[in-house]
Amino acid sequence: MSKWVLAAAAALLLAGFVYWQSRAVRVEYVNGLPQYNRLPGKEYIFERDCYIFKFKARDTTWPLVGANVPGAPMSVPELPAEVAPRYIGAELPAVRILDIAHTGDRFRIVSVRRDTDRHGSRITFEIVLLNVDGRLYPRMDAYWIMDHSPEARGAAPALLPGYAAARVMD
Repeated sequence: MSKWVLAAAAALLLAGFVYWQSRAVRVEYVNGLPQYNRLPGKEYIFERDCYIFKFKARDTTWPLVGANVPGAPMSVPELPAEVAPRYIGAELPAVRILDIAHTGDRFRIVSVRRDTDRHGSRITFEIVLLNVDGRLYPRMDAYWIMDHSPEARGAAPALLPGYAAARVMD
């Protein structure tokens, strides 16, 4: 009888390990690769209001930044189309809205990251707001405001026009 209990416990542990591995994400910082080494340190300005949010279905290291812009190359349909403070903390089915990144807010790319899971690899930028006074979430993941099409040919992705513009340094 104890053999069966031990076998069932081992099978349960194995099933738990397989489930855990199926949801795992391997994170690699790729700042040193030639196509990405000029990106960290670049500064940008938001050209539109965006939500700072997290998906309820899957956790991310940093909050995400994005907007629901129908017809745009990267849009988050789970977000309200109108960016308004009344949605911060509101009960929405798929996302938790944490804050708003406003038009004119400045940010810097601090790191380029490759996230790999069972669905494939994705390049994303970790960004930090430069005007962080009173911000609970100064560091964010810029995946949803990026143009990922250059990745298909091995080039670095870029920030989408309409979301962010390069800051001209004085």
